Amino acid sequence: MAPTFYHLFMRKIQLILPILLLAFATSCKSNNKPQPKKQKENVVFSFTYKMVPEIKPGAQNAKVYLPLLQGKNVGVVTNQTGIVTVGDDGNPKAKADGGKAISVVDFLLSQHVSVTKIFAPEHGFRGTGDAGEHILDGKDTKTGLPIISLYGDNKKPKPEQLSGLDVVVFDLQDVGARFYTYISTLHYLMEACAENNIPLVVFDRPNPNGSIVDGPILEKEFTSFVGMHPIPVLHGLTIGEYGKMINGEKWLKNGIQCHLTVIPCLDYKRTMDYSLPVRPSPNLPNDQAINLYASLCFFEGTNVSLGRGTNKQFQVYGSPDLPDTGFSFVPQPNEGAKEPPLKGKTCYGEDLSAVPKVTQLELKWLIRAYTNTKDKSKFFIPFFTKLAGTKKLQQQIEDGMTEDEIRSSWQKGLERFKKIRKLYELY
Repeated sequence: MAPTFYHLFMRKIQLILPILLLAFATSCKSNNKPQPKKQKENVVFSFTYKMVPEIKPGAQNAKVYLPLLQGKNVGVVTNQTGIVTVGDDGNPKAKADGGKAISVVDFLLSQHVSVTKIFAPEHGFRGTGDAGEHILDGKDTKTGLPIISLYGDNKKPKPEQLSGLDVVVFDLQDVGARFYTYISTLHYLMEACAENNIPLVVFDRPNPNGSIVDGPILEKEFTSFVGMHPIPVLHGLTIGEYGKMINGEKWLKNGIQCHLTVIPCLDYKRTMDYSLPVRPSPNLPNDQAINLYASLCFFEGTNVSLGRGTNKQFQVYGSPDLPDTGFSFVPQPNEGAKEPPLKGKTCYGEDLSAVPKVTQLELKWLIRAYTNTKDKSKFFIPFFTKLAGTKKLQQQIEDGMTEDEIRSSWQKGLERFKKIRKLYELY
């Protein structure tokens, strides 16, 4: 019998299928993905791909925390980063499945949770304030709820501000750097809750720099709102893990401890890349800025601009005192920087918006700027020591030490910190 078209087709399939399978397996291996299981179904070219699950922040884990809040008066510490992705029925739903993001406050109210007060950190509830801008108390125009600022002169909630609350929820997106002040807000909130015997529930969120632990350890004498604890510049913890560390290490006043519950993220490991769905503050507009933030924030303690007043905040640096190398920018007032440093002045420096992702605290740009500055006596300002958490870093740069030499001076402190850190890891 002459071979039919079907038989000829199947013979060709039998010849090329092993080659295709080998190529597919090699591709999987090179990408560190598991090879697909052999299919039992009699279907040609059918493979089962294991999809990477969508990371779910603690706020998506409603089944765990709603029973803790129902029937209680709740205060919520949050801003524009505290979001829940929900479906048309109002229940948590993955973004990949068509979910839309709403404020955690709106979500809790939709679930009949009695939210009575909103507490806002630096930048305010809607997240539009300048860095360091005094945020006033007010009222949320959408819900009518009172908003209490936890910045400026009122970093720690007063007993009367916590009066009437049965529990407080904390939901802020951190970026993993010691001087990003949301962890300082967490410290003061935990202290106030402990003193007033109010439980605190933290909705955890991934740390976009969670795989990096690097930088000098803060020395106690340099404690400030931009550095409250003996940790490195990049601590590698989620904000929930950080709260556990504050409690466990007894860093609160008089060693008191807060009644803390952490609602964990789901389908998350700290080695995973995590792209933030919204900017965590006005001057961190994208993933590149967030990745470079810890390295470039040191320029806040110098006479060099790091791009405030441009559309590339924390992705460029420059100064009128640096040589013209072909790249320049002029800071001008914009959202988040009403009076940017060096406003209206031409700044020469580097554009880092396309550099590869950094995996450590980089000092090369800071050292290069210092080396190339005409009048080095004006380069550092006193705020630099607060950011560094030590006087040593400025001295090391002024003494001409290389980045490798400076980095080696951190290692003993980092090793001690990493041992402590393991006690509080959730992921």
